[in-house]
Formats: sequence, structure tokens, C-alpha cells
Amino acid sequence: MRGPLTGQHHRVSTKRIGWIGTGVMGASMCGHLLQAGHPVTLTTRTRSKAQGLLAGGAAWAESPAEVAAAADVVFVMVGYPSEAEEVVLGVDGALAALEPGGLLVDMTTSRPALAVEIAERAAARGALALDAPVSGGDVGARNATLSIMVGGDEAAFVGARPYLDTMGSTIVHQGGPGTGQHTKLMNQILVAGNIVAVCEALLYATRAGLDVQLALDSVSSGAAASWTLTNLAPRIVDGDFAPGFLVDHFVKDMAIVLDEAARVRLELPGLALAHELYVALQAQGHGRDGTQSLILALEAMSPAH
Repeated sequence: MRGPLTGQHHRVSTKRIGWIGTGVMGASMCGHLLQAGHPVTLTTRTRSKAQGLLAGGAAWAESPAEVAAAADVVFVMVGYPSEAEEVVLGVDGALAALEPGGLLVDMTTSRPALAVEIAERAAARGALALDAPVSGGDVGARNATLSIMVGGDEAAFVGARPYLDTMGSTIVHQGGPGTGQHTKLMNQILVAGNIVAVCEALLYATRAGLDVQLALDSVSSGAAASWTLTNLAPRIVDGDFAPGFLVDHFVKDMAIVLDEAARVRLELPGLALAHELYVALQAQGHGRDGTQSLILALEAMSPAH
């Protein structure tokens, strides 16, 4: 397992890297670039969350514009579309200072229309932009095994590929601006249904009086196998609800999908149900817990007697 400042990476080049956002996943992702030998300048909302990276040699900047002024390639990994819009397109945002020929890669899960706007605004400055959201959670971020879904110009993708290779193991160029975001939204539809199923299955196994671990040993290698079952079910069994991916962010993602679906007159009843369950989980005070904490909302719906 490789933490943000440990492990070995192939050294790709020494282009200057800018990084904005060092949360649950961003710190590890940025750390892989730092380990690859890139000079890194970063900023994040809470400086203390960047202490490991700063101790490892990264430089601090006071704003996204300062980051971009010191970088050839700028990565953004924040929580919400509104934050991505602010740190990229705001008055003191990264695009305000990115030099012509520079590259901006937004790895936030965001609105496809915003990805298109960022690409257009970057092109107007003579720069390039990609939308490159990721899947794999905290485990994938630490182990550099993320799936990275990329939308944007082909030449920009080729230029970004060496950096993306330090963070992920599945990197696919989906097409033009916004297609990376659309692919990630597809991913979230799949994930939402799977988490609901895993939580319901664990509740059933418990109420049926099974040895849950023995039952998991049987079902985890059959047709029910999934990333969620392998990685989140053990956390649920252990009562570990620390975030690999925040409930608040997942609710945001599902809301974006439902908005996009409504725009093209598409009904997604399974996703709508998952969204409703997660909103209930937020209302119970678990917005800052991991997505696996959904089992708490489901348990509350069927209290044991």
C-alpha cells in the first residue's frame, strides 16, 4: 500500500505541478505526483490537511491563482461544482493566472456543463482543460489504483497521461469536454444501487442469525462479487463508518445525475430511491461519514424487537 508520501513511482518528468484540494482523496493523489519528482505548489481550504505534503516538499500558495502562476499543469480536486467553479473560474481562480499552453485538469465530480465551460474558457486563454473525475475512494487514492474518466481534447489527454498514470490504473479518454463527467455519473448510478444492496444483504444476514463473515466468504466470490462488497462490507461489519467517500458528496453526485436525467426526460427510479435513503441518512447526522454508513438509516427503518 502506498500512502501519499511513501512507495516508489516511475519518475515521469519535472514539469511544475499545481494542486488545489487535499481532502480524503486529494492528499494521496497529490502525494503520488510529489513522489514522482514533480515540484508541487498547492493550496487547500484547510492548510492543516496539507501538512504531510508540505513536509514532503510541496510549496504553499495562498490562492488558486497563485498555484496556477507557479505551475505548468494544475489539478483540481474539491468537493462540489460550486467550489470547482470558484477555484477555476473565480476572480482569483486558477484560469486567471494559467499561462497560455498550460493545462488544467479538474478531477472533481461535477456538472458536465461546467466541464464544457471550463474547457471553452481555457481555450480562450490559449490553454487546455480536461474533466477527469475518479472512482475508487480512499483505497484507490492511496494505492494509485483509481479509475480516471477523462473528457476533453485528445492532445490535452496525451499530455496529461503521464501524470494520471501516477494516480490511477484505469485511465480512459471518453471523448470531448464533459464526457468524463457523464461517465462518472454513470459510475455513481452503479455504485448507489450496489451500496443499497450490500447494506440490505448484511442486515438480512444478521437478522437471519447467520455468521456474517462466513456468509461473506461464500457470496464475495460468486455472482454477487463487487468492489463495494469487497471493500465496504468489512468496514460495515466492523462498525467503521470513517469516510472513504463522504455521504454529503455522494448525495451531491446523485443530485447531479438526477438533474441530468430530468434534462433528457429519463426516469431513474432506482437511483431516486437511493438518493432518498441517503438524504434520510444526512438528516440523521451522518453527512460527514462514509457512504457505507447507509446501513444505519436502513437499520432505523426496521428496528429489532
